[in-house]
This record gives sequence, C-alpha cells and structure tokens, in this order.
Amino acid sequence: MLIEPPIDKLVEQVGCKYALVCLVTKRARELQQKTGEDKALPEGTNPVSHAAKEVYEGNVEAVYEN
Repeated sequence: MLIEPPIDKLVEQVGCKYALVCLVTKRARELQQKTGEDKALPEGTNPVSHAAKEVYEGNVEAVYEN
C-alpha cells in the first residue's frame, strides 16, 4: 500500500486517477528496465513507490495530447 506520498495529492497534481496510474506505471517500467543496466534504483526500492515519489516531487509530469 502506498502511504507516502499521499494519493490525493498525486491525483491533484496529475488531474485524474487514470492518468496517475498510467504515468506511474510507465515510469516504474522505465526504472525497472534501467535497474539491470545502470542501477537507477537503490537496492530494495520498489519501482512503483519510487515513480510515485518522482511524480510528487515534480520530476515526472504527465503530457496530454489532443
């Protein structure tokens, strides 16, 4: 269960729950693939939690296309 950062704050930043799930999932996959190459994540870190923290800190943003 994701406690930190708070889900409601993440939804406010991104705009909707669906976009949040898509953004965090995509970033977590990227981090997981990089882990084998150059150790993008510290040992024992959950990629989903790390991706959510990146969204919360503003390091990753959703881009909406028309």
